[in-house]
Amino acid sequence: MRAKQTSPPVALVTGGSRGIGRAIVEALSRTHHVIATYNTNRSAAEEVASATGATILPCQLADASSRRELLDVIRGKFGFIELLVNNAGMAPRERRDILEATPESFDELFATNLKGPYFLTQEIGRWMLERESGRIVFVGSISSFTASTNRGDYCMSKAAISMAVKLFAARLAAHNIQVFEIEPGIIRTDMIASVTAAYDKRIQEGLLPQRRMGEPADVARAVRAIADGLLDYCTGQVLHVDGGFHLRTL
Repeated sequence: MRAKQTSPPVALVTGGSRGIGRAIVEALSRTHHVIATYNTNRSAAEEVASATGATILPCQLADASSRRELLDVIRGKFGFIELLVNNAGMAPRERRDILEATPESFDELFATNLKGPYFLTQEIGRWMLERESGRIVFVGSISSFTASTNRGDYCMSKAAISMAVKLFAARLAAHNIQVFEIEPGIIRTDMIASVTAAYDKRIQEGLLPQRRMGEPADVARAVRAIADGLLDYCTGQVLHVDGGFHLRTL
């Protein structure tokens, strides 16, 4: 059982200034004080803060000193995090066939999509152990199990996140700390803006059992269920927010 508290619980959402991250911040702000990180787009982050009351803080998750600065500010001002949502991530700057991919892109994607959230979770997991209470969410992707040969580095970084979820869930389960993975499918964000029309066409042709593209709010509702404790006996689970894409049908 989690102890009752008079002040709102604190949630940290990385990459909270736009797209899926912004929708998660909006959903959580009804019950939590939300800290939303951003990397470069301060104006978008300020819009989120104005709309939701969230605290915005800069952080380049791939950089250890930037993570430390973020954690020091949070620890000093808030003391504790009840909910961590590892949402920040990036797509390849340029899609390349796996036979033409570069080490530079590989290193950048793994630093941002895996190393950053892995070590951020390590530190906040230690905080949660102090109270033996907390919830952690990793926003993964259907790319963790779907081979896209023109962005192999991205797929591998997301597959590694899936294992990180299992590892943290197993380590923290006995301490009343639940860890989840949400795997969004094709979600209408600026990340896919250049190929939205092509995806819409494929969806209508049967790519997804549910014949519509996902919206950021669909992912946010899954986070909302976790934040509300509705899945507290389900640690380590993967929530497929993908319109049924993960189903194998004949």
